[in-house]
Amino acid sequence: FLISSPDRNRHFMHTVRNAIPHEFPEIGKLMVQVYSQLEGFPKEADQPEYYKMLTNVGTLTTKPETELLVAVSPEGAIAGAVVYFGDMQYYGSGGTATKAKNSSGFRLLAVRPDARGKGIGKLLTHACIQKAKEKKNKQVIIHTTKAMQTAWSMYESIGFSRSTALDFMQGELPVFGFVLPI
Repeated sequence: FLISSPDRNRHFMHTVRNAIPHEFPEIGKLMVQVYSQLEGFPKEADQPEYYKMLTNVGTLTTKPETELLVAVSPEGAIAGAVVYFGDMQYYGSGGTATKAKNSSGFRLLAVRPDARGKGIGKLLTHACIQKAKEKKNKQVIIHTTKAMQTAWSMYESIGFSRSTALDFMQGELPVFGFVLPI
């Protein structure tokens, strides 16, 4: 699976593909770096199991219809990553999302700090939407938090809308559901 987008600032393409197992540790470190630096997001001491899951994000690919996608430069440098779920029963969130039928979802979108503002998050999001369409699912489900305002705005600009029925609490953190009919 390949999807590419021009990088407005450097005039080259990023490609989205499945992560290779030897890349899993690097992606796990990226996830921990990105999520631990979010203002207002729980830190590792607050939610150690969540950060253990981020560190070992590659293990999620052992679940059926679950893929770890990466956006890479032509040189192979990882600019961002996301976990795509073709079947919501493996999504792993709180709330009602895991019961959704004919739905795909994605979680754990992370873009390297020095690659932000170049459309990497949008490229990864569109790759997940494309996978859901190919699977002939009816909608894409995601979650975000108030700490992720840049992502929240991007999702709304793509067409995702709030779905309060998908909201849940992750410890003390309110997590907000969004859905995109496809």
